[in-house]
Amino acid sequence: MIDWQKEAESRREDLLRDLDGLLRIPSIKDLGSASRKRPMGSAVGEALDYMLKLTESLGLDVKNVDGYAGHAQYGNFDPETTIGILGHVDVVPAAGTWTSPPFEPTIRGGKLYARGAIDDKGPTIAALYGLKIVKESGLPLSKNVRLIFGTDEESGMSCMHHYAANERMPTEGFAPDAEFPMIYAEKGQFNPTLVPKEQPKETKSLVKLETFESGLRINMVPERAQAVLSGDVRPLVEAFEDFCRAHRVKGEAEINAGQAMFTVTGVSAHGSEPAAGVNAGTTLALFLQDASLQPEGKSFIGLLNAVHEDFHGERIGIACSDDVTGPLTVNPGVLRFGMEEGDTQIGLTARCPVQADYGWIKAQLEETIDGFGFRISEVRESGSHYVSKDEPIIRALQTAYAEMTGDEPTLLTTGGATYARFMEKGVAFGACFPGKEMTAHQADEYIEIDDLLKATAIYARAIYELAK
Repeated sequence: MIDWQKEAESRREDLLRDLDGLLRIPSIKDLGSASRKRPMGSAVGEALDYMLKLTESLGLDVKNVDGYAGHAQYGNFDPETTIGILGHVDVVPAAGTWTSPPFEPTIRGGKLYARGAIDDKGPTIAALYGLKIVKESGLPLSKNVRLIFGTDEESGMSCMHHYAANERMPTEGFAPDAEFPMIYAEKGQFNPTLVPKEQPKETKSLVKLETFESGLRINMVPERAQAVLSGDVRPLVEAFEDFCRAHRVKGEAEINAGQAMFTVTGVSAHGSEPAAGVNAGTTLALFLQDASLQPEGKSFIGLLNAVHEDFHGERIGIACSDDVTGPLTVNPGVLRFGMEEGDTQIGLTARCPVQADYGWIKAQLEETIDGFGFRISEVRESGSHYVSKDEPIIRALQTAYAEMTGDEPTLLTTGGATYARFMEKGVAFGACFPGKEMTAHQADEYIEIDDLLKATAIYARAIYELAK
């Protein structure tokens, strides 16, 4: 019997070396440097090339699918019997204050710090090394194993849509991009952009909101917010310090040339778990709610106050829940205000229960925001994903997890979206262990090295269980 943990430990240095190289690539989507061969930008393309070169050196058959994705396959059996393992090489922006540079991997106290360490470069490399263990152990398999690397997981998953349209997508497998023991159901997404109904008009007021800016992506809780106001701003500046102290956030206020700039620093978190962070944008709006603003600014701030800590959409009328995935969650992720047409928008992500009615959610939201003078300009939707608890893949992964950890392989649900939804019988499987901090999308993102190696051993055992 193979000692999977021992096999993983014996490859520690090689694994960390290969992961270090991938983590050093700042693979944030950048359409400004996009090209035909690298549609998500230069750095993301570099990360994909890195993975394909690495897997080819390990003796796997590789293919680059138009720069959107790539795969590395072990085995040449019946194509109907391929196990898919789907990871991504793109990362979210490295916002916030980091103890060490986000793209210079650093080990402190047994933890590897870098953007992408847990989401999703560390787990992707762990899955690759799991396959490497199976391959080098010479174990007989009857199914192919295909690692698929995506490049646009963090902002739309266009990469997997392109891959599925041009290649044969496995029908079963897992995405190492969430939590252990296993996620068998993922909420859907309703992602609207809210804009003013009419172009703002100049009006007289004691205080004028000139600009407001917070958030980088809707799937991140905004960590920083900044607003510029003019007019009678001195009373606001004087009250700001007390507000920040009362709400336990960092803030700065300064007056320059008759304008005041207010800055709030909150706590970033994944947009599917808004209660885990502190939304700097809506917190700053809370401070400004009683200011004598012009109508346009007052409507914008009023709507932000309506969604402040409204984690389940109760105040905006879209709260709903089911017995499979629980309640809907809402994250106001991109908040912008300007006096020019097109400068004002609020971007939300609502993670919706499996049984949610998107038409009802849209109608309820439209009715609420109409009272603030806003409308929905566009909506991006994605359905939920659910795999029956009785499917063989569920039982196989539960067996692998239980044998390797001795723990109960409880089935979980999530508000996040993973590549698992692109496989008919796909689930999210690791790599964050129960009781451990999940630092995806946060400053000082990390993975514990011991956990990384344990995940590698679990993946090796799981791959063998699925493909033998």
